[in-house]
Amino acid sequence: MHIDWWTLGLQTINALVLIWLLARFLFRPVAKIVAQRQQAAAALMADAVQAKAAALAEQSHAADEAARIAQQRGDLLAAAAAEAEKLKASLESAAHADAERLRAAAKADIASAQQAAAAADADRASRLAVDIAAKLLDRLPQQTRIMGFIDGLADELAKLPDSTRAEIGHDGATGRLIAPRALEDDELAACRAAFAHVLGREVPLQVSVDPTLLAGVEFETPHAIVRNSFRADLAYLQTKLLAHDTDHA
Repeated sequence: MHIDWWTLGLQTINALVLIWLLARFLFRPVAKIVAQRQQAAAALMADAVQAKAAALAEQSHAADEAARIAQQRGDLLAAAAAEAEKLKASLESAAHADAERLRAAAKADIASAQQAAAAADADRASRLAVDIAAKLLDRLPQQTRIMGFIDGLADELAKLPDSTRAEIGHDGATGRLIAPRALEDDELAACRAAFAHVLGREVPLQVSVDPTLLAGVEFETPHAIVRNSFRADLAYLQTKLLAHDTDHA
């Protein structure tokens, strides 16, 4: 077999040139393109990973926000329930206080009405007693209506404190003697004598007539008032009746 070394050498050179050309104009650009594509793919993967991480972070934030909103809603509902319960208790307390106030007012009104009714009854009873007493006194002698009360008035005058009695008629001060009618001379003399016996001195007297006394006499000075009359007795009885009705209301 004969080998042509020149032909082989030329073919070898051609192969080397072809390899150099391929390496320079094909392999390098292709490798560069592949590297660029790999870098682009890596960048895309990094962006995807970053986007996924951001999405997961956003999802976690959304979940936390939803939990916070749910917690806030629960707190608001609990606060609203507590406020409603507080308002309910306040309204119940106010209603109870109003009911108690109305009950107390009604009780006071009833008591006032009972007192007014008792006072009206006592007033009617007093008027009736006055009318009856007046009719009964009409049957008695006129002198009895005065003379029978002078000693009693003197006794009441004697019960006054010594200092009060000492002021009566002092320096000539006039006392006011009240009777249901004009006094006879002997009746006025009996009054003067009874007062002088109790006070130890005579007292200037000014006689006044007041038919509402019915019977009896009353003695008034700037220092004391002494009563012994049917009117005073009836007023005392009326006061006792009113006090009794009030205590049993």
